[in-house]
Amino acid sequence: QVQLVESGGGLVHSGGSLRLSCVVNMRTRNPYVIGWFRQTPGKEREFVAGTTWSGNTSTYADSVKGRFTISRNVAENTVYLQMNNLTPEDTAVYYCNFAGTLQLLATPAGLSAWHQGTQVTVSS
Repeated sequence: QVQLVESGGGLVHSGGSLRLSCVVNMRTRNPYVIGWFRQTPGKEREFVAGTTWSGNTSTYADSVKGRFTISRNVAENTVYLQMNNLTPEDTAVYYCNFAGTLQLLATPAGLSAWHQGTQVTVSS
């Protein structure tokens, strides 16, 4: 089993930065991929960024390319999401989760075991 806990959210002004953390508690084996997702009220959860646990491959939603960077610290079992040049449209609850392949991250509705997430609010 894999358990994930998000942290690092907060309130920032437009143009500001935040770094989110996802601590991965792996009880059996390393997950193949870890992804970051976000959700706003009334909307479906959407994919933001993903990385293989090896760090060899990462992928991003078009809306965050060039602004967000996903990385991981294997020694600390932590995956980070560095978010720069934030805009009010980035306001959401951010979640991390795992999957077998990067392609599966594109369909967050198919994933299970969501934690409570961390709130990111960007003011204009």
